[in-house]
Amino acid sequence: MQPPAARSGDQACLSCHNSPELSATLGDGSKLSLFIDTKNFYKSVHGGRDVSCTDCHVDIKGYPHPKLQARNKRDYALTAYQLCRKCHTDNYTRTLDSMHAKVLAGGNFQAPVCTDCHSAHYVTPPNKPRRRISDTCGTCHSNIYFAYVSSVHGKALLEESNVDVPVCTDCHGVHNIHDPRVAAFRAGTPEMCSKCHSDEKLMGKYKISTQVFQTYLADFHGVTVSLVKAENPNIWTYKAVCTDCHGVHDIKKVDDPTSSVVRQNLVKTCRKCHPDVIESFPAAWTSHYQPNKDRYALVYYVNLFYKIFIPVTIGGMMVFIVLDYVRSIVNRRRKV
Repeated sequence: MQPPAARSGDQACLSCHNSPELSATLGDGSKLSLFIDTKNFYKSVHGGRDVSCTDCHVDIKGYPHPKLQARNKRDYALTAYQLCRKCHTDNYTRTLDSMHAKVLAGGNFQAPVCTDCHSAHYVTPPNKPRRRISDTCGTCHSNIYFAYVSSVHGKALLEESNVDVPVCTDCHGVHNIHDPRVAAFRAGTPEMCSKCHSDEKLMGKYKISTQVFQTYLADFHGVTVSLVKAENPNIWTYKAVCTDCHGVHDIKKVDDPTSSVVRQNLVKTCRKCHPDVIESFPAAWTSHYQPNKDRYALVYYVNLFYKIFIPVTIGGMMVFIVLDYVRSIVNRRRKV
């Protein structure tokens, strides 16, 4: 691929930096490669736009270049990535409140920065293909990635190229990566899951109930979590949220024999919080479905009975009270 005409000023840079042997010696004696693959560079999002080498490398005014002061390769990366904020101010600012930035500030210099995820000179759209997002996260979070790969979401993404399923950033954020260990993240889990599982059109494609969020909010777990969250989202609640029952990164299909919510395994899942429950305890769970004539018919008809019985009873009592009151007034007037 030939460089665009407007980028002809870069030819001087690339005439040297297209040499695979070109490198610089850092403070610890290690070699930093200065090679730029011209073909891949011009395929990148920067190479295909009016962005020149010196737009990023602002300290380069001529030759010879200033000597690199970095102690090692990581030291250089942590200095160089800050050049990204010149153009990508909003995204760079979001990273400052992320979990990665907090870990970096705490002294873990291996915490990822812009160029670790996007690369430096060969930046391509991060979601093309969509699996690239989770593949990128997996370079650091390998154990979690392998769990995700075997999940219902991961299999659909990686084996079927299904773009409907969530990738890491859908749950954890993109540049402002949240800490999943804090109370606010835990309390917000049901709403996070409901973004997909309450979508009628999306769930309709897979014949999955969209009642999951509302039925959760209506049960003891959901009511308690909602009340705690409304009072103070930073208070930790031990009442069950979605991930306590279904798993976190290793979520399986509900009919998978290894799933934590399949009927034969459900009592074991319940016992994580309710150690004394009997084998029949999970039978009271309606699997996030509203009872109807075809599913949980007994529960449906009992609910229907009370929906009719209670209004009729209260209504009848109100009518009785009104008639009694009217009758008492009539009797008084007759006596007068």
